[in-house]
Amino acid sequence: MSRDPSVFDVFARNCTSRPVMENISGRWGGLTLAALLEGTHRFNELRRRVDGVSEKMLSQTLHALERDGLVVREVRSAIPPRVEYSLTDAGTRIATKLVELIELIEAEMPQITVAQEQYDQAKSD
Repeated sequence: MSRDPSVFDVFARNCTSRPVMENISGRWGGLTLAALLEGTHRFNELRRRVDGVSEKMLSQTLHALERDGLVVREVRSAIPPRVEYSLTDAGTRIATKLVELIELIEAEMPQITVAQEQYDQAKSD
């Protein structure tokens, strides 16, 4: 019995959705999408917003997200040329869910911190 190739299954090793999932859920991809949900940003604005990301990693992340159709790179004619990044419709839908997850994680951090401390203490005994 063959599978319908139009059905995507991120759990399947060779599914083309898996690399997209990795781009979105990786450390910098998720933060970049969440930052862009706030609005259009220039490269250095994004770099400041996504604290800790190197120029090289942000560039690679933006290229991957652009390739996946989640981010639009627009060159504005000015001197010097101005490059801006924004979300596509799909990028906006995905970033909205990511921001919900980020907010949930931040809200749960007091309990998570306690659990981590308890775990670490039990492991050191």
